[in-house]
Amino acid sequence: MTLLAIAGAVAVVALWWPTAVVTASAPALATAIAELAGMIGSYLVCVQLLLIARVPWLERLIGLDRLVGWHTVVGAATLFLVLAHVCFMTLSQWITSGHGPIGAYLGLFDLYPDMLTATVGTAVLLLAGLLSAQALRRLLPYELWYWTHVTTYIAIFLTFLHQISAGPVFAGHPFTRGLWIAMYVATAACIVFWRVATPLMRFAEHRFEVVSVVPESARLTSVWIRSRRPDLLSVRPGQFMLFRFLAWGHLLSAHPYSISNVPADGLLRITVADLGDHSGRLRALRPGTKVLLEGPFGGFFGRRRRAGAVLLIAGGAGIGPIRGLAEQFARLGRSVVVIYRASRPEDLAFYDEFTSLPSIQVITLVGRRDELGFDPLDAESLGFYVPDAAQREAFVCGPPAMIEKTAESLKALGVPERRVQFEELSFA
Repeated sequence: MTLLAIAGAVAVVALWWPTAVVTASAPALATAIAELAGMIGSYLVCVQLLLIARVPWLERLIGLDRLVGWHTVVGAATLFLVLAHVCFMTLSQWITSGHGPIGAYLGLFDLYPDMLTATVGTAVLLLAGLLSAQALRRLLPYELWYWTHVTTYIAIFLTFLHQISAGPVFAGHPFTRGLWIAMYVATAACIVFWRVATPLMRFAEHRFEVVSVVPESARLTSVWIRSRRPDLLSVRPGQFMLFRFLAWGHLLSAHPYSISNVPADGLLRITVADLGDHSGRLRALRPGTKVLLEGPFGGFFGRRRRAGAVLLIAGGAGIGPIRGLAEQFARLGRSVVVIYRASRPEDLAFYDEFTSLPSIQVITLVGRRDELGFDPLDAESLGFYVPDAAQREAFVCGPPAMIEKTAESLKALGVPERRVQFEELSFA
């Protein structure tokens, strides 16, 4: 995938080179750099969108979580190149006209078409990039962040008009213009087909609907969903899907939730912690509410490996996918130890379900670290609770800080990296 992206960038440079005017003249050099930055940035926009277009073979090959990470990295590079394009074009005009930076930028409106749409589109792209910064994103409601990113599709269209009308590679060159348009059309087709049409077609087959809503603990809620075509329902416990409930307060955004049971008879369950406006409203869902689903995604499920025994470690809402995996492994006859970490006793869920399953040992670690005086997930504690941890296949699901600590502990206990899978509850 990386080699393909690099090859595409090389092809973009090859398109730019014949029309580049690179001389000792400072304005010409600045313009050439601006044009190249703009073209590569525009190309990376398509790469960035394809990474989250839900292309099935791409998701199976790489995994949606890694694709989202790459999407973020490519997005940062794209913003840098867009800013470089604007700055170098302004610099070129500044040197030529002798006006200040603001006057030089405004002067570009007289030289190039579609500058107004490009300015609006660029501003929206920069705003979306700013709101994606981790420090700001934590402070924003998910819906605000989500819809700010949806507007980037409009921004991309606005800046695209400027590219094909003002870019020297495209203006007066039908072949290269057609090639560039085809790249954008193909990217848009992937998004429309896999992110819009596919969920609608799947809904037409399955008619997904909410069967019941069950409070599991003070902060955890389970939602049971039925498919009318169980023979077509292919999802494993531990995987996650994107759920869009067709009800007030849920319709405008899709959220990722992990499957917390072994789907059977067309029934699947998600178990969600009350962490915000959307998740907090799940308890108000009514039976019969229709649901659009995307997925399944993720590789957080058991594959037959050398280790016959498994160690499952859950923190907070991570108990959802761990619950489904525990049942799956128990049915396969594998020895299962579940470490369940929670801050308060009232946060525990599924304890009765765990104890009803064969060959499962559940160890609950309840209390805050400052109250306990130690970290229950450090290597010494885990080694005490699970002396044979190094011989087990491990699955860990929880918040990022817990994942990091547990990874260190498992490594110290001698668990090989190839036998450890992690699922961070931070995708949304």
